[in-house]
Amino acid sequence: MTLWRPTAARIEGSALREYLDWLAEREGRPFADHDALWAWSVADLDRFWTSIVDYYGVGFSAPWSEVRTPDPMPRTRWFTGARLNWAEQALRRGADTDVALLCVREGGAPPRDVTWAALRRSVAALAAWLRAVGVRPGDRVCAYLPNTEHAVIGLLATAAVGAVWSCCPPDFGAEGTIGRLAQLEPTVLIAADGYHWNGRVVDRADVVATLRDRLPTVRAFVHVPYAFVRPAPPDSVEWADVVSGNAAPEFAQVEFSHPLWVLFTSGTTGLPKGLVHGHGGIALQGHLWAGLYAGLREGERMFAFTSTGWALWNMQLGALLHGASIVLYEGSPRGSAVWETAARTGTDVMLLGAAVVTASTTEPGLDFGRLRHVMVSGSALPAAGYHWIRDDIGADVRIDSTSGGTDVSGSFVGANEYAPVQVGRIGGRLAGVDCAAWSEEGEPVVDEVGDLVVTQPMPSMPVSLWNDPDFARYTETYFDTWPGVWRHGDFVTLHADGSLTIHGRSDSTLNRQGVRLGTADFYDVLETLPEISESLVVGVDQPDDGYWLGLFVVPAPGVALDSALKDTIVSTLRARLTARHVPDEIVEAPAVPHTLSGKKMEVPVKKLLAGRALEKAANIASVDDPDALRWYADFAASRR
Repeated sequence: MTLWRPTAARIEGSALREYLDWLAEREGRPFADHDALWAWSVADLDRFWTSIVDYYGVGFSAPWSEVRTPDPMPRTRWFTGARLNWAEQALRRGADTDVALLCVREGGAPPRDVTWAALRRSVAALAAWLRAVGVRPGDRVCAYLPNTEHAVIGLLATAAVGAVWSCCPPDFGAEGTIGRLAQLEPTVLIAADGYHWNGRVVDRADVVATLRDRLPTVRAFVHVPYAFVRPAPPDSVEWADVVSGNAAPEFAQVEFSHPLWVLFTSGTTGLPKGLVHGHGGIALQGHLWAGLYAGLREGERMFAFTSTGWALWNMQLGALLHGASIVLYEGSPRGSAVWETAARTGTDVMLLGAAVVTASTTEPGLDFGRLRHVMVSGSALPAAGYHWIRDDIGADVRIDSTSGGTDVSGSFVGANEYAPVQVGRIGGRLAGVDCAAWSEEGEPVVDEVGDLVVTQPMPSMPVSLWNDPDFARYTETYFDTWPGVWRHGDFVTLHADGSLTIHGRSDSTLNRQGVRLGTADFYDVLETLPEISESLVVGVDQPDDGYWLGLFVVPAPGVALDSALKDTIVSTLRARLTARHVPDEIVEAPAVPHTLSGKKMEVPVKKLLAGRALEKAANIASVDDPDALRWYADFAASRR
């Protein structure tokens, strides 16, 4: 179902069309639309990425000698010889008196504005302090911070020095944080004393003390007194003292693939994987995604509802490359808080998870006059979510279901200025991303379910995994199935019109009677039923070629999973999907466990039901509700 189409005037005035007109003159050939751009971009990948460098004026302080090396993925290197600094790129636009960061806290207090001049001064001061305490290029600066200006300043200053950044949000417990940051052996730790959530002020002083005790390589600790007024911990330096100097800006010129930050996977089993992204790749990705697909221009505003532990936080920083400002919201999304923030701050582009949309409400009288684009990521947006945005937020707002990952700190697929909005579908493949759906035999397929693969390298792919010098873990994670081809781990349908449908993770995809079923299809249907709060579906192989398809249901408050509700579930799945989607058993559950980044823990529950012990099936420190996962472990044990 087509919900929305762009007008000719909207296309003509877009940042994408402006780039296509420039590109047509540069290449001496027309580019009628995004489809033409995508086809050219993957046919001549090197020339496409040099066009991004030239169009956005990426400032290399030393020239490149080769666009990319001939090495197959994951050893491909881009723009060899080039030197730059991502932080310098991020801070070069934006008028001094304009607002760079709008910092909003739950509860309705007025935003704290940070101008571009103040941001540049704070970054220069903190970078000078980091150098003074001995931080050098390649050292690690780690943080335990909420979504506030402190995290943005900390990252920019770390990057300015050429050191490597990694941050965990303060809703992570001590074990989950140590499991990530201890791998990096940080030199400096920056940590806040607490955060705000659902009207509560959450004290994290004990967790911070544990981090300091169990990160023995930390030589300097910066205390951020954000949530409480009380004396600073012993042997700490106050945040105000490290950002108040008058140092001149200084940016270490590093090679294109020099590590910028480490992002961690959710780590549902074992230690989380550290994904190392480089200065140059992230600069190019930020220009591409925030410039051509978010369409941001100087003076506009992007609001991403995210924590510092989710890749959306890093993706939003691409806005700075274009002189656009960022809205930083700290708190819970309850009620209409997210949309009130968008209206109050005059947001132009939003980025948020599908779960936030489905749980949202709005208040009468909110003015979304500037909002033109809502980007939705993290999981598939249910059909009802599309209609809710159109009806409650704005009929002329582009709804952009997008998909990528922490892996590339960006997107593979999403909408573009030419694509119509179709309920349940993603607009198309992004320029420079040579992705496809492949069958089990490694052949491209259209209009049928296949593995999402990327057949040519991207600059924002990880330069390495942390502590993986021979690329063994990197290769095992992405290239084991088809050498030299990135297998992302999602099942996808590439439709004949170029749009896509994501069906869920391939390691959790159901295989019933030889037919692969995506878990996202179940949730899209079931979680529109008012009687259901949440659901989880898993499939388990059984002896003698048997297969058990189980559906766990968390009823809405005051609702029981009785025979009538079970009949409704069965008839709804049969009518809206197929008879194959009807589960073998429907079980009432108290909750659905998620990773700390909000993804349903389908694979660990599947492992439990297959007989794996809890400690082997999941890392409890990476679970949002450990008691919920323990319930599934007990359920699995009772069935043996």
